[in-house]
Amino acid sequence: MQNRFPLWKNALIVLVLIIGVVYALPNLFGEDPAVQISSQRGVGVDESVKIRVENVVKEVGLTPKRIEDQQGKLLVRFDTTEAQLKAADKLREELGDGYVVALNLAPVTPRWLQAVGGKPMYLGLDLRGGVHFLLRVDMEAAVNQALERYLGDVRATLRESKIHYLAVSRDGEEILVKFDSLEEMSKAESELGRVFRQLVINKDKEKPTLKLLITDAAKREIQSFALKQNLTTLRNRVNELGVAEPVIQQQGEDRIVVQLPGVQDTARAKEILGATATLEFRLVDLEHDVEAALAGHSPLGAKLYYDRSGKPVLLKRQVIVSGDQIIDAAAGFDQDSGTPAVFVTLDSIGAKKMDQVTKENIGKPMAVVFIENRVETKTVNGQVVRERKRVEEVINIATIRGRFGKRFQITGLDTTEEARNLALLLRAGSLAAPMDIVEERTVGPSLGQENIQRGFWASVFGFGLVLGFTAWYYKVFGLVADLALTFNVVLLIALLSLLQATLTLPGIAGIALTMGMAVDANVLINERIKEELRNGSSPQASIYAGYEKAFATILDSNLTTLVVGLVLFGLGTGPVKGFAVTLSLGIVTSMFTAILVTRMVINWLYGNRRVARLSI
Repeated sequence: MQNRFPLWKNALIVLVLIIGVVYALPNLFGEDPAVQISSQRGVGVDESVKIRVENVVKEVGLTPKRIEDQQGKLLVRFDTTEAQLKAADKLREELGDGYVVALNLAPVTPRWLQAVGGKPMYLGLDLRGGVHFLLRVDMEAAVNQALERYLGDVRATLRESKIHYLAVSRDGEEILVKFDSLEEMSKAESELGRVFRQLVINKDKEKPTLKLLITDAAKREIQSFALKQNLTTLRNRVNELGVAEPVIQQQGEDRIVVQLPGVQDTARAKEILGATATLEFRLVDLEHDVEAALAGHSPLGAKLYYDRSGKPVLLKRQVIVSGDQIIDAAAGFDQDSGTPAVFVTLDSIGAKKMDQVTKENIGKPMAVVFIENRVETKTVNGQVVRERKRVEEVINIATIRGRFGKRFQITGLDTTEEARNLALLLRAGSLAAPMDIVEERTVGPSLGQENIQRGFWASVFGFGLVLGFTAWYYKVFGLVADLALTFNVVLLIALLSLLQATLTLPGIAGIALTMGMAVDANVLINERIKEELRNGSSPQASIYAGYEKAFATILDSNLTTLVVGLVLFGLGTGPVKGFAVTLSLGIVTSMFTAILVTRMVINWLYGNRRVARLSI
């Protein structure tokens, strides 16, 4: 009876194996070349757009495999990449700037698998192909932009406090404020010290001049914020490319790594990543006629804009607050009406400006203008032409309900989705500092496919040799070990798929190494069983002792390797992390299959009967 598992343990092991097989299955079905269509405003794609897309695809003589809705986006699947590229070009031309048309690789997972959450693993840049950028954030520019803001804010503070000054200018990283008397300088020192706590204020010993310097702590905060905001902005922009699993992460103090698997159009990726954008709050001009402005007679102090639906709006030229004065923005609900709202937090200078304007304009509408500078690549007469395009559009108009300053809310939004998108634009609509591309690599899809094939055949070859040798050397016990080894690979792939991990070439190496380590455990068990048989123990006692005595050694060897895997994951980056993930997960699955699965099968074969000898 010592070589029998209780029914619940057998059932649990079999259940884990079945779940593993189910969640590993999506990786067998492959992917379709697809075109992904989404609204620029993020409010979803309706039936009319779907009909337009179907007509455009038919016009170019293509027959899609399927057109389907996916969480507010439209996915058009094709049989070949040639059809995908041809359709994408035509759809961009026909749908215009209101929609994002992106290339994608859509998994061909059956609906019943999708219903239980089955998804294939993501493939990394070295397997799928794509582009890799290393970007350097210009930290000096971030500090310079902050100094320029302070320059204007210092002038505004002195004017509001009715302190007379001669000039406010910059000298390198210093802001110089000149006065005609020591009395005015003293009043200014007190007021500026109260408002600008992040500036160090020094007096000139020879003349009535104040020297303002950004503190080291404030400078570090400006640079850190610039890097974080650029990271957030890049993640937002990468959505336009339809990349399944982009890698966007900080490297060092001033660099950002961007990897876009599946993207082959480097020029398009550069355009989107390098676009600069900003936001402005302006009052709506109610005094003048929009029709006159449309006729070309814009009134003095006003400018004509259009909202995202194409409706003309006349706004005052004076900018209340710009995007660089927004500290935070979050979507939520208005407490009074329960309608979607966006809660905005401004810095101290922006809060003061907003307070003053809203105090004087309660009941009047205020607009949020989104301004983006893009570089678009077009082919004209066979020549590639790069055009700079400035997009200015009103993304929201809301009525000022009361006087507000540092924290206020924007209402009048239609959906919670619109509120979330507006919050994202407000929070990360612009790059806080310019960036330069210091390294650029393109991995072609053919090279990625070659990497997959080589990694696959290397793994299969190694796997086959291990299976063959184990079966020959350990007979029936070897075949049981082979079965466990097969389930080990299945469980590892299932775990990677469930976690939506990105498989890279080093990850494939981790899987291959796991195979070798998994069979090691069975070698230890089988050798202990043979040793017990040589010592004269009965077959049943030998099986029991073999598993019991080998467990401590197996646990010790696997734990030490797991520690190494966790250290690699914690300290490594990119490919090293990919290797560490597959190695660590492989150790867990190999412990389960080598000890529990093989023991269960051996119990089924030998546990319920008298055995004269073991086939080992």
